[in-house]
Amino acid sequence: MAREIIACIGAGRMGRGIAQCVAYAGHEIRLLDAKPRDAAAFDTLKAETLGEIDGALRSIAALGAFDESAIGEIMARVQVLPSNKAGEALGDASIVFEAVPETEAAKRDAFTVFDTHAGADTILASTTSTMLSTHLAAFTTNPMRFLNAHWLNPAFLMPLVELSPADETSDAALATVRTFLDSIGKVPITCKASPGYIVPRIQALAMNEAARLVEEGVASAEDVDKAVTYGFGLRFGVLGLLEFIDWGGGDILYYASNYLSGAFKDERFAPPAIISRNMEDGKIGLKTGQGFFDYSDMDVAAYRQRRMADFLRSLEAAGLVRPPVLAGNS
Repeated sequence: MAREIIACIGAGRMGRGIAQCVAYAGHEIRLLDAKPRDAAAFDTLKAETLGEIDGALRSIAALGAFDESAIGEIMARVQVLPSNKAGEALGDASIVFEAVPETEAAKRDAFTVFDTHAGADTILASTTSTMLSTHLAAFTTNPMRFLNAHWLNPAFLMPLVELSPADETSDAALATVRTFLDSIGKVPITCKASPGYIVPRIQALAMNEAARLVEEGVASAEDVDKAVTYGFGLRFGVLGLLEFIDWGGGDILYYASNYLSGAFKDERFAPPAIISRNMEDGKIGLKTGQGFFDYSDMDVAAYRQRRMADFLRSLEAAGLVRPPVLAGNS
C-alpha cells in the first residue's frame, strides 16, 4: 500500500479521530490548528491532541485489537502544526479533511486556507454533519475537487463514511476519496446533498420516537433502550432497513403504517409513496422475488440461511445464545 500524506484543518475531536484512523492505517497525517494561538497556547493544544490520540489507541489495544507495542510507530505518523504553517501542512497532501466548527464563518476561513496553501491536485473533503456540499462548494475556488465526507463518531470504530459530492465535484475526486477510505478499512457510501444525509436523518426520527415513548409513559427509559438494544439493534445490525422490509414483506409495513397513522391520527406514521407503489406493482420482497432489491436470480433459501447465521453470531456476541434444556441438563 502506497503511503499517503493526509492533512486535516482542525485539531478537535473529529480531526483527532481521523488522525487515529489514518495513522493506524500506515499513512502520515498532519493536523493543522485552525486558530491562531501564541506559542504557549499551541503547545497546550498539541499536547492535548497527541495525548488524546495516544490514549484512544491504548484503550483499543487494551481490548485486544492490536499489540500496544505498535503505538509508538503509529504516533510517529501524526503531526500537529500551528495555523501559520499551513503551507507545510497542506502543500503536498493528497486529501485535506476540513473539521472545523459548524459555522459558515469557520468553514469559509478553512476553505480559504485550503485554496491558498494546498496543491493544485489536492482534494478538499469537509466533514460537516449539517451543511450541504452544494452550499459549501461556493466557498472554494475549485469546487471540482471538493466534496463532503461525513464520518460517524467515534471515527476510529465506526466504519461508515457518507460521501456527498457537490454538483461540480469531479468523478475523479469522488473516486479518489472513496478508494482511500476503502484502503483504510472504512465503508464509504455516496448520497446526494440532502439535509441529514442518511444516518443522521434516520436516527433523528428513531431517537425522537424513543423519547416520545418515555414522554407518553408507554415504557421506562430503561425498557425502551432494552427494546432497541435487543430488538431493533440486533435485527438491523444484520439486515439493512430496506432489506428487512423485503425480508418480512412490504405489505406488512404498508398495513402496519396505515394502522399506526390512523390510530395516532398522525401522518408521520403513514407509508411513503414508494411503499404504496410497490404494493400496487406486487413488489413486496422475497415472497414475490422483487422489492427494493431483486431476488429473481437468488437462491433465497441459501440467502436466508446466511442471514440466520449472521443473526446467530450477533446473539453469540451479545451472550444471548444458550444450549437447549434437555432431560440430562435441566
